[in-house]
Amino acid sequence: MGRANARVETVGPIAEAEALWYDHRRWASFVEGFAHVARVEGEWPHVGARVVWDSGRAGRGRVVEQVIEHEPRVGQTVQVEDPKLRGTQRVSFTLAEGDAIEVALELQYELKSKGPAGRVVDVLFVRRALTDSLRRTLVRFARELEGDRELSA
Repeated sequence: MGRANARVETVGPIAEAEALWYDHRRWASFVEGFAHVARVEGEWPHVGARVVWDSGRAGRGRVVEQVIEHEPRVGQTVQVEDPKLRGTQRVSFTLAEGDAIEVALELQYELKSKGPAGRVVDVLFVRRALTDSLRRTLVRFARELEGDRELSA
């Protein structure tokens, strides 16, 4: 099973970061490759809820995220599946120094089509691309959160 992860530090209360992260209506502003929500089932971001979303033309296709764990002010774990992979993704929020918080995103995944060179392709290409995608998502997320804070000041 592959693993990709990224972290970002930003300023403000965890509650604000969490509110933005779980607001699927705003994912287009920070989630890498996100185009639109196809449907929401249940009470997102709580256990059992699902969000089905589509990426842009060059993206992942249809993505399904189902919540398997949620703890307010701590994080959420979702089962995630798209046409090429399945796995679990965890977002966590922790206090850092001063008024900073750290937002971490980790994806543990397996490729659906491994092929004879699957492990090599995963290690050399897929894992890096996924890590870069998570990093870009978190950087945009931090910018969006900081922009929200500036607007409300």
